[in-house]
Amino acid sequence: MENTKSLRTWLDNFQLPHPIVIAGPCSAETEDQVMQIARELKDSKVSIFRAGIWKPRTRPGGFEGVGEIGLKWLQKAKAETGLLMAVEVANAAHVKLALEHDIDVLWIGARTTVNPFAVQEIADALQNTNKIVLVKNPVNPDLALWIGGVERLYNAGIKNLGIIHRGFSTYEKTKYRNNPEWQIAIDFQHKFPDLPLIIDPSHITGNRNMIFQVAQEALDLNYDGMIIETHIDPDNAWSDAAQQVTPTQLKQIISDLTIRNETDEADDYQQRLNSLRCKIDEFDAKILDILGKRMLVTEKIGALKKEKNVAVLQNKRWNEILERMVAEGQLKGLSEDFITQLFKAIHQESIMHQEKIFSSNS
Repeated sequence: MENTKSLRTWLDNFQLPHPIVIAGPCSAETEDQVMQIARELKDSKVSIFRAGIWKPRTRPGGFEGVGEIGLKWLQKAKAETGLLMAVEVANAAHVKLALEHDIDVLWIGARTTVNPFAVQEIADALQNTNKIVLVKNPVNPDLALWIGGVERLYNAGIKNLGIIHRGFSTYEKTKYRNNPEWQIAIDFQHKFPDLPLIIDPSHITGNRNMIFQVAQEALDLNYDGMIIETHIDPDNAWSDAAQQVTPTQLKQIISDLTIRNETDEADDYQQRLNSLRCKIDEFDAKILDILGKRMLVTEKIGALKKEKNVAVLQNKRWNEILERMVAEGQLKGLSEDFITQLFKAIHQESIMHQEKIFSSNS
């Protein structure tokens, strides 16, 4: 994607404040529900009202949205409150209806982003539109797939683009509904620093009590905004009740958030920061040196296993290492998730080194 600086201009063109706040119910349920929530959010820092009209569910039988009639409710909410309106689209038919009802923001959901055919269909239907189009990360942690979705839209002449970080599915149980995998979003941000990045703490946490924490973490990482599911009666919502907040709770969350400066040009800050960064650089170099030496030992173990015709993978030994490292890491203030991911990566690299020994002719 060339000339990516143009991707950020929509923040100014639509006169959206920083951070952008997108809020509204997971699902539009009734006209009265939509209008009540929109009225509650009118005089707040929310600038875009979101509501699910078509709801792709993991399994059949659940509430799958009210469909086209909900778009008329959003038109009415827009006319009364002046808020921009946002809906999720999953195919060209959804796009056509959203455009006919003058929806301002369209987002592509995680289940759709995984399908390049579906994304291309949406891109073709939106070709050269001036609407804001946001792309959620795919369900699985695949950065290339996420970037590919954005590129398809950009190549279709859509310039008002942004991305939504909603976390990634995992088989492993964590405290999150969808694991944040912050580094993936950071890598995306590094490749395309002028592409607005929005956090979706509702889907990451699946728990309204954790939304503030994740939203603050995102702002600390220079995210441009947040999309938070908001319902007038969350406990009785027709979908995703546990992760929705009331308009009053949303306003409190926004009020409590701390907006960080991107940097500080003061000489004292810069000198202290540079000093600390030098220490980090030294530690990073030592870590790489230690890992390199560790792999040399791994290769010797691989050679010994090959000599004695012993399998590369030793599950008992691996489980003992992981259990011990998690315990020792916690004593050093390191989280179980971090230690587990770190040593899984080291273990995988060790296996690769040993497999090279096994496949060699010597």
